[in-house]
This record gives sequence, C-alpha cells and structure tokens, in this order.
Amino acid sequence: MIQAIGLTSDPRKQLPPAVDDVSFEARAGCVTALLGAAGAGKTTALRLMLELQHGRGITYFRGRPLHRIAHPSREVGVLLGDVPGHPARTVRGHLRMLCAAAGVPARRADEVLEVVGLVSLREERLGTLSRGMDRRLGLACALLADPHTLVLDEPADGLSTRESRWLHGMLRAHAAQGGTVLLTTADPKEAARAADRVVTLERGRLLADQEAADFSRTRLRPRVAVRTPHASRLAALLAKEARTTRRSVEVVRESGNRLSVYGSTCAAIGETAYRHGILVHQLADEIGDMGPDSAARLSAESRADEAPLTPARETITAREHERAAAPPVTVPMRHKGSATADDLPAPREASAAPDGKPTTPQASTGEPRRADAPTEDYGPSSPATPHAAAPNAAAPNAADPHATVPPLDDSRAADFSPDCLPDLPPPIAVHPAPSPLRPLRYELRRAAGVGTGFLTAAAVLVVSALTAVLLARVGHTPHPRLLVAWPRELPLPPAALGAGLLGAIAFGEEFRHPALAADRGTVPRRLGLLAAKLLVASATALALAVLTVGCDLEVLYLVYGRELAEVPADWLALSASWIGLVVGCAWAGVLAAGLFRSTTAGLAAVVAVPVLLVPLVQKVLEGPSVRTAAGFPLRLRELLLSQWPFGGERYLAAAARVIAQPVGGALALSLAALLAAYLLTTTRSRVR
Repeated sequence: MIQAIGLTSDPRKQLPPAVDDVSFEARAGCVTALLGAAGAGKTTALRLMLELQHGRGITYFRGRPLHRIAHPSREVGVLLGDVPGHPARTVRGHLRMLCAAAGVPARRADEVLEVVGLVSLREERLGTLSRGMDRRLGLACALLADPHTLVLDEPADGLSTRESRWLHGMLRAHAAQGGTVLLTTADPKEAARAADRVVTLERGRLLADQEAADFSRTRLRPRVAVRTPHASRLAALLAKEARTTRRSVEVVRESGNRLSVYGSTCAAIGETAYRHGILVHQLADEIGDMGPDSAARLSAESRADEAPLTPARETITAREHERAAAPPVTVPMRHKGSATADDLPAPREASAAPDGKPTTPQASTGEPRRADAPTEDYGPSSPATPHAAAPNAAAPNAADPHATVPPLDDSRAADFSPDCLPDLPPPIAVHPAPSPLRPLRYELRRAAGVGTGFLTAAAVLVVSALTAVLLARVGHTPHPRLLVAWPRELPLPPAALGAGLLGAIAFGEEFRHPALAADRGTVPRRLGLLAAKLLVASATALALAVLTVGCDLEVLYLVYGRELAEVPADWLALSASWIGLVVGCAWAGVLAAGLFRSTTAGLAAVVAVPVLLVPLVQKVLEGPSVRTAAGFPLRLRELLLSQWPFGGERYLAAAARVIAQPVGGALALSLAALLAAYLLTTTRSRVR
C-alpha cells in the first residue's frame, strides 16, 4: 500500500504551494483515484511521492520510502505524461533498453507488448505513435519489471471510450492480484466508474477522501439521458410540467438530439413522451458531474464514441441497501485467456515464442500475488510458470487466497467482472545482474538503439579523410598532424570533436529524454551509470581514433602514394598522445553533459579546453619561474628502477610528458575539475 504523509511542495513566488499538507492512503488490492481539476496539484503530489521534486513530507511504499528501496522500478511502475523516449528509437528497442536498466530478461519486452496490444507496432518509432498507442506504451513501461504498485498520471487522457474501458480493465486486473494502483484524473465520472476510492484535491489541499460509492452519492447526481428527434418539443413539455407540479427539474439541451434531464426519472419522462406522442430513441439513467462544464464534456464524449452510452445505475437504490446488509462475496479467480473480444480493442494473435513456436494463452491455476510479500518474490521460482490471478482484495492484506471483499457497485462490477478482465504479463522471478553489468547493458542498448552514433562516426571519418587530402595538397603541415587531419587553424581535430559530441550525447539524452526518471529521479547521477558511460565512451573514442588514422592513411596512399602514408618512427608515443586526446575529449563531453544537464554544454566544455584552458596553461608555463622540471624523466627512472624492473617506468614517463604538454595538461585539469564537480553535485542533489 501507499501512505503519503504531509506532502507539501516548496512555496512559489508570491503564491501558495501547489500541494499543501496532503495525506492519504492507497490500499493494496484497490484502485485509488486522485481527483482534481487542472492546477489542483495532482501531478505535483505524484512527483513529491516519487521524490522527483523537492518538498516536505514522506511517502511509504509498503512501509519503505522510495530512496530506501534497492530496486525502485520493481516496486513502483510509473507513468508521468508522455513516454520519455528518443523519437527515433523503436518501441521494442525502448523496452529492451529499460529491461537492461531494470535487470529483467530482454524477453520481457515482447511479453508486455503482447499484453498491451503493440506487437504489430514493435518496430515503429516512438515519434510516430498516436496518443492512444503512447498511453499503451507507457503502461507497458510501467508493467515491465512486474511492480507491485502502479502510479499513473492521467492515464486515460486523450483516449476514446473503448480504450479507456480497456485501460481501466488492465488496472482493475492488477489490483485484483493484490497490487496497488494510484491514478490521477480530472473527470469525476471516470473516478467513480474506475476507482474503489476517490481522493479529491482542490487548490493543493485535501478536500475529501471517500469510497467510490460515497463519492458518487455526495459529489455526483443522477440524470436521465434522452435521445429523441423532437428534443426541443420534449424539453419544453418537461419544463412546463415541472413548473405546473412545482418540481425542481433541469433540462439541458445538448448537441444533436440529446437531452440531459436532472431531477426526474426514466418513468416520468417516458410517460410524458407517450402522452404527447413523441418518439424516444434512448432513455437511460446516468450519473452526471455537478461541475459547470459537465455538459461540454458529455457532448465531447458522445461525439468521440458512436455507440450509445452504457446506462449506469442510480447510486442510491433499495438494492444497494440490501447488498450492504448481505455478507461479502468471494471473487472467483481469473485465468489467462479469459478476456473477451469486446473488452480488448482488437483480437490478439498468437505470438512467437523465443524458439519460434507460436504460443497461445493457457488456462491455469496458481498462487495469487501477495500484497505484503517482498518485491523480489512476486512471481514463481521459474519464469515459465503460468500466470494466474488472485482475488480482488480491498483490505491491505491480500495474502490470503480466499480473501473476501465487499461487492462492487453495479456499474463498475458490470464493466470489470473477473471473467472480463484483460490479461496481465506473467510474473517474473527477477535475478538482478551484478551491479557493474546492468548499467553497462543499458548503456550499450541506449547507444546502439538509434543511428546518431553511427552517423556521427561516419561523418567524422569522411571529414577527416577530406581534410587530410586538402592538408597534403596545401603542404606545410607536420606529418603526425597530417595523419590525424589536424590543421593548425583548428583547436581540435575532427575525431576529437566527434568523440566529444558522442560523449555529450551519451549523458545529454538522459535529461532530454529521461527514461530513467521514474527509477532514480530526474537526475540519474549514479556512479554505476557514470562508470558505464565513461567505459562505453572510451571504447567508442578508441575505435574512432584508430579508424580515423587508418582511413587517413589509406586515402593518402591512394591519392599521393606511399610517401605520405609512412608510419612515423615514434609511432608509439604519438599513438598514446592521440588516443589520450580523443578519449579525454569523450570523457569531458560525458562529465560536462552530466553536470550541466545538456548536450550543448557538454560539447561546449570540450571546445573550451583548447580555446580557453590551453592559452592559460601556456601562459603559466611560459611565465617567470625560479625552478624548472628539467630532467624529470631521468629522476623518475632512478626512483622507480627498483620497483619496475621490466622498464615500466617508460610508460609512466610517456604519460607525464603527455600531461606536461599544454593540451594534455589543460585536458587533465578540465577532467579533474568536471569529475570533482560531478561528484559534489551528486552527493548534494539527492532528494530525501
């Protein structure tokens, strides 16, 4: 369950806080709706709960705050706004990247895609998805690590009536297995229809915390929906009879031939229409919002859905009092494959298993998911164990397979009966990879998932080869600079600039498309992730440095012959300096982008090394000094001779010579400053 205590956002300039001392609970086995109009503080409350925003208060997820949970993504599945992914990444690639970050098998991506109905769109780019498909992908991301709790911000926003019904069925199925579901909505009818408990916010404060039935009785009012080709005449007759009998009846004329009648009944309206010979196409009881814009919202819904609206029961009936006195009923277990074609937006085809054989849903029985069990023990010991649903538990303790719950309201029970709930992904037994490997797998999938890196590398090789040919034609360029296409007029060669750009992109995407925000906050400054990015950036820069020199040698040989393609005599020292320069630029891009949260800032930090820091270092080295470091390699050899008998001091002396150069010294100084600033901000920016 979720326990939010004293949530308060930081005060704004001359404005009250967006959320002020909000406390509520979301029980396991129930769907809880956080209701409020735009600006009521719903999204801010969720961000405070997930520690994505500074403020006061604390939120416990099954007794632990989020920053005390070892694997947050396996405890809480989050959907805030649109799916934060690179527009050029495929749906399947995005999910597999998140699988690597969460430490779950890559096949999990195909399982959740099948459940949310995106199998046919798995190779589509994220930037081409419609609003409904984006909502489905967001739900797939939330379900990826088989979390116990789902926290969703406006999950049905922009969806049609049919898609909203399917989404609410998915959330009901998750709650029926003992999970906790918390969603936000601005529509009171949606809250009453889809939730078991409704928490109402107004201007950042808690207005009400009610069961769904109490909310419907106190916050909504019944109405009668009428469709007739003589809407104007019937409206006038109803108003006249209300004045005659002195009854409080309100008739609202809506678009087309539809009327909404408040304060009357289907029988009374039907008798009036019958007495005056008026043809009626629809006459149904509904629950309407008391807000001023209820008619506009209802009109929009009627235009979005061509089918007639499903009639709902009135909230206070004699049958309801009889059910309240009746003993609770046991909800039967739901098996996989029980979803009907009417509940799902489209029929699901059999998907291919990893071995190539088609698989179909199988009916099976199994143990229910326990609401009070540890996160790692949700599923059975084997990932291949069939998945079965548990009873719907309205109390926090859903561990008992025979737990009973009070019967739902008729309208919600009809829509979300256990036999009509959609399928959920099968539970998984998570065996997390060792901590160094999980961020490395994530970074590799992130880098290879889009073509930016490959296009950048290809552009660097082409520009470097053309520059080398032009420099050789002009002349007056030293041979080592010619091989790496580094003219004296440019601060850095193309390969170093390209490596810096790739390093800046590596961390800049985490802030432009924060796929890991729900896991560890808006700033994923974990040292494991930083180490993985530095390692992948080093490998990329090394490959780029070697390929650049190789391509330049080959092009010079083809154009000008063997004379310009000769390898220098001191190639070992030159290679070390060249690789150190390219790798250092890549590291500077990674650290600067992570520190300043921008790809542009990362690339600017790379260019600032030769433009700003190198002149400063040269000025310091060329200034007056009493002592110099002449003879340093000889003294170093004498000092380390006994410790490095195999001549290892030569490599240390070569590294010292590289750092002693203006560019090497400036780059080393820049990397040290960026790393220190990164570590300092990492320890100070964690939200608690």
